[in-house]
Amino acid sequence: MELHVIDCGNMMVDGGALFGVIPKTMWLKKYPADELNRCNISMRCLLVADGDRRILIDTGTGKKQDEAFFKYDYLNGEGELMKSLAKEGFAPEDITDVVHTHLHFDHCGGTLKKDNKGDIVSAFPNADLWVSRMQWEWASKPNRREAPAYPPENILPMVETGRLRWIEEEGELFPGFYILFAHGHTRGQMIPVIQYHNVQLVYCADLIPTMANVPLSFISAYDLFQLDVLDEKEKLLEAAAEHQMVLFFEHDLQTECCTVEKGAKGIVVKESFSFDVFKQRYH
Repeated sequence: MELHVIDCGNMMVDGGALFGVIPKTMWLKKYPADELNRCNISMRCLLVADGDRRILIDTGTGKKQDEAFFKYDYLNGEGELMKSLAKEGFAPEDITDVVHTHLHFDHCGGTLKKDNKGDIVSAFPNADLWVSRMQWEWASKPNRREAPAYPPENILPMVETGRLRWIEEEGELFPGFYILFAHGHTRGQMIPVIQYHNVQLVYCADLIPTMANVPLSFISAYDLFQLDVLDEKEKLLEAAAEHQMVLFFEHDLQTECCTVEKGAKGIVVKESFSFDVFKQRYH
């Protein structure tokens, strides 16, 4: 098995939204912000190459929407989905599976693209597109609060590709590639867990968007069901500490990976490191 980070660029989010009710004087010690209280976060996707499968987890924002759509997101950075794939030696046609943790625009926007005629088609013509059934039903008829995060052009045309696949239960999706459900951020979010040699790598998605969100009370205001997030984080972090799992952060611009341990006041970060160090250490 080979793992490749796919950099899809960065975006700015409000620090108060990222850390919810936590006072700025506390969260600013863990994650930087600019003079407008904005935190720059990554869209760090992951490609799992194993045997004949090339599994891409999430796809960033994509390029279908115009600048007005991203008016308040302040996209930045050098990363871009297709360029990042090419840098790692892969073409869009090589991808066999796209696993969406959920369907918010910054996680699935790159899955579909506009062709030369302006029609929306799959950016990965040979790939099955995996979504939890619960999240699909939630996203295709969104509530008023989440609706802006679910532009229909990102979601509904997936049906027309003929490659949409629903996941209804937790468990092993592919050999060594497992799915956990977490329903607090949005209903039906999937958390991939990858068995990489002798360690499990957890793709934290928006359950724990950054390492600064590891403390249980550091819960994002974007989360719809915060008490559920509290329980889900605690369960995952306890398992990660017990089984020495590695957490992989999709949105932390500064930190790619960390381990956790039980401390006097609960689960705390044990060690943080780059993804290159992770592969060197656990290969």
